[in-house]
Amino acid sequence: MTNQQLERMVVGGVDTHKLTHHAAALDAATGQLLDDQEFPATSAGYAQMLTWLLTHGMVLKVGIEGTGSFGAGLHRHLHNSNITVTEVLRPNRQDRRARGKSDPIDAINAARAALSGTASTIPKDREGFVEAVRLIRATRRSAVRARRVAIQQIHGILWSAPEELRERLTGYDRAALVTRCAKLRPPTHLPLHDPAVTARRMLRRLARRVQQLDEEIADANTELEIILRQHTPTLMNIFGVGAEAAGQILTTAGENLDRLHSEAALARICGVAPIPASSGNTTRHRLHRGGDRAANSAIHLIVINRLRWHAPTRAYVAKRTAEGKTKKEIIRCLKRAVVRELYRALRTDLKNALDDA
Repeated sequence: MTNQQLERMVVGGVDTHKLTHHAAALDAATGQLLDDQEFPATSAGYAQMLTWLLTHGMVLKVGIEGTGSFGAGLHRHLHNSNITVTEVLRPNRQDRRARGKSDPIDAINAARAALSGTASTIPKDREGFVEAVRLIRATRRSAVRARRVAIQQIHGILWSAPEELRERLTGYDRAALVTRCAKLRPPTHLPLHDPAVTARRMLRRLARRVQQLDEEIADANTELEIILRQHTPTLMNIFGVGAEAAGQILTTAGENLDRLHSEAALARICGVAPIPASSGNTTRHRLHRGGDRAANSAIHLIVINRLRWHAPTRAYVAKRTAEGKTKKEIIRCLKRAVVRELYRALRTDLKNALDDA
């Protein structure tokens, strides 16, 4: 490496894919493209990419597309090598149509976004307990979805089933219906292709699937409760926050403390930051439409829970209603207040988790 290369600061950009990653290197001082190259999406490929970047100079930072999916492995490798990584969002569609699209172009655009500061988001850490919470919740969510589909299929079969079978299974709640369907025994003296026999057999199969999914969901709930009680006791002790809400807030916020630089940042991430919506003689605010809608939904459910059972919240609602505020505006204010509590609890729990590690 020449003296010029030793003194040069380099900014990298990476367009990630399932099998390969395309990287570009820019001069941090001039923005000039130094080189671009493709590497395999493997541990050896990550090491080759970092070595290649270092041959052009000192790496200031690297912008990566998809640090939560195809770029997760590369992010871990660079993070462990003490390289600053920023999350690069997908380019604007209009710009992409105007400039064209290819792996080298996307990698160069990622590097330019990191250099200009447009891409300044710190990626989430993927090696702590929050990642475990995310994986459990993702698997649980698919099981809940599959269970709902199976129950709908049971009802669909019953609507067109023979009268004797339909009357026998009508009037039961979900749990009793699933239990009775799981115990159905198709008659052996009738042929396999008989619709009545097939209906009984399919109802039993679907019911047993629901029971299996019930066990899977219960196991996930137990695992989540244990992890959250152990690592985020402050968050779990907030009124109205259960395992589902806490898991969603943690998944949205991430485990790294440097992402949560203020409660306003958390409000923005969760989609509950107030923005002006005034006109003429009317002065008001509304919630912005960005952020994680799942986190927004979790906070909304916390507020609804408090509206029913939390005395201070009910007193606040009565006070603001007397001042002429609408219910929608009051809920907006309550969401922002909840975020303030969540932020303090998250900071406390994540700091304790970091100290314990």
